[in-house]
Amino acid sequence: MVKEGALLWEPTPDVTKNAKVTAYMEWLGRPVDYQALWQWSVEAPEEFWASVWDYFGVVGERGDGPVISGTMPGAEWFTGSALNYAENALRRAEAEPGRLAVVSRDESGGRRTLTLGELAAEVARVRTGLAALGVGRGDRVAAYAPNVPETLVAFLATASLGAIWSSCSPDFGAPSVIDRFTQIEPKVLLAVDGYDYNGRHFDRSGVAGDIAARLPTLAALVRLPAPGAGRTAGTGDTRGTEDTPDAGRTAGAGGAVDGDGTPGGPATVLTWEELRSADGPLAFERVPFGHPLWIVYSSGTTGLPKPIVHGHGGIVLEHLKALSFHQDLGPDDVFFWYTTTGWMMWNYLVGGLLVGSAVLLYDGSATHPETGALWRLAAEEGVTYFGTGAPYITASMKTGLEPGGLERLRGLGSTGSPLPPEGFAWVHDTLPEVQLGSFSGGTDVCTGFVGAVPLLPVRAGVIPCRCLGAKVESFDPSGQPVAGEVGELVLTVPMPSMPVMFWNDPDGSRYRESYFDDYPGVWRHGDWIKILPDGGCVIYGRSDSTLNRGGVRMGTSEFYRVVERFEEIADSLVIDTGQLGQEGRLLLYVAMAEGAELTGDLVARLRTALRTELSPRHVPDEITEVPGIPRTLSGKKLEVPIRKILLGVPPEQAANLDAMANPEVLFAFTPES
Repeated sequence: MVKEGALLWEPTPDVTKNAKVTAYMEWLGRPVDYQALWQWSVEAPEEFWASVWDYFGVVGERGDGPVISGTMPGAEWFTGSALNYAENALRRAEAEPGRLAVVSRDESGGRRTLTLGELAAEVARVRTGLAALGVGRGDRVAAYAPNVPETLVAFLATASLGAIWSSCSPDFGAPSVIDRFTQIEPKVLLAVDGYDYNGRHFDRSGVAGDIAARLPTLAALVRLPAPGAGRTAGTGDTRGTEDTPDAGRTAGAGGAVDGDGTPGGPATVLTWEELRSADGPLAFERVPFGHPLWIVYSSGTTGLPKPIVHGHGGIVLEHLKALSFHQDLGPDDVFFWYTTTGWMMWNYLVGGLLVGSAVLLYDGSATHPETGALWRLAAEEGVTYFGTGAPYITASMKTGLEPGGLERLRGLGSTGSPLPPEGFAWVHDTLPEVQLGSFSGGTDVCTGFVGAVPLLPVRAGVIPCRCLGAKVESFDPSGQPVAGEVGELVLTVPMPSMPVMFWNDPDGSRYRESYFDDYPGVWRHGDWIKILPDGGCVIYGRSDSTLNRGGVRMGTSEFYRVVERFEEIADSLVIDTGQLGQEGRLLLYVAMAEGAELTGDLVARLRTALRTELSPRHVPDEITEVPGIPRTLSGKKLEVPIRKILLGVPPEQAANLDAMANPEVLFAFTPES
């Protein structure tokens, strides 16, 4: 067992000297250490965020208004300014048209590239096509599309017009996509006819037509070509199972037909090639700082997904800061994060263009044909920063992988769920020269609140720092800050990438209820955090799925760390069924590794380990084998929905099946008798 806090990596003098954040401090004329820099960034946020604009030379007009007006919720930034995300992402295209901008790979080995000049030309063509369809400032363009260059081009073209982007991955089922896109009333839908995953091709043409038919505001449907079309469709993969269309409607190639014979869907249906067929100028509509850039969504596992709107300016400044100062990325880097277009990490990945990095897009399974697929991809493409979810690192550790050929790799990012100390140690045992950056944040702000920085050491299980400009604190139940103990993760100073609003929330009530009900004027994020004396942080999981045993409260990540260390266990889920004023039962569900069985001996060893390493109160009342652990499409465990099922809520009401990666396993969980 790895001791939490054990030193694993320290920056060399050269790493510190050459770090992007060091150059920024020299430019500021502030020869200070990281903790002092963070303190200044949150105590003088007006000065800090103004310096970020100036340091990176953001393209646009600063205006003469204040940097911050008002407080949370509803703080406004850079009044009077005007800019455009796409203009900043493509700012180097004219001067360096031959620089590599995009590499696209798929699981079959297919490879495409775009230089900055080629990317800009493609954006100009698609921008012209969208404008011809009537898309302009404030209109919504939605995409049901994989992580491929066409999707990135369409996003930049949309942003260049001042229109608003929103995307879902094609592994989402039709009801889940409809739940999202009907809220935002798009004018244009781009939809792929199929996708490849785990060595199989999945036809989605009927689903795309069904989605289009349910969007009455749609003026046009653009059909994206399906990769691998013509191959035999796969079966038995829940990510690719087709959804049953609503009764009385049949999906067609160009949309859908209602049961009464009335055509559904848009009047105009065209191909991607038709959309990009006309040449046109590359122009950019500069918009106010808070003008909507994109709409992303809460997970939607328990109710209608919240449509979260981020602004052009907030995302430009935040991603410049995070990617340069914390990920240490610049023009010489190849940036990769394993993600789909339905997770905010796709939005974060394409932000690599803002700092001049080439971005690597990958469409397919992380583990096809074997667990080391992503490591091999990173080696082949000379990736310098590789991001993934904590479960992939854990799976690589359990498989005993020894990734090689990664001489260019400098940083490894982990997010999505807490990484246990053993995962930290495996990374630094296997890749001793690579800095591991465990980050925690959220779709809500499209970035991390806490993470790594090249100036600080890496310790097992500890996130090195609070990110610049993020005044993260730990609050006790009475709303008082605490140090060195677990509390609610809150932000007490606004950040520019906080949502400018929720869509269709005119009075802001839904937005306020989501973050500000518990502590007025303070953002409550919903995670447990402990802040250490040196500024390091430990995340313990969601605060609404806490294990409260005999008054001893514990985050679920501590529990999983013990359980998932056993080689026989592939995954696990722990649920406390206690309700207000009543202590319930503690139930552990385990998915077994291939060839392993849940024997009496294993149960006894699990109980002993939990009693010894956690407490006697945290020994489960019952340990049950299940076929799989339910997760969202972005990989998060569904602790709260399963707790509801155990307390009697029907599965279809407790969770949105179409927002799940493996909905079939939900029915293995039944209410307590």
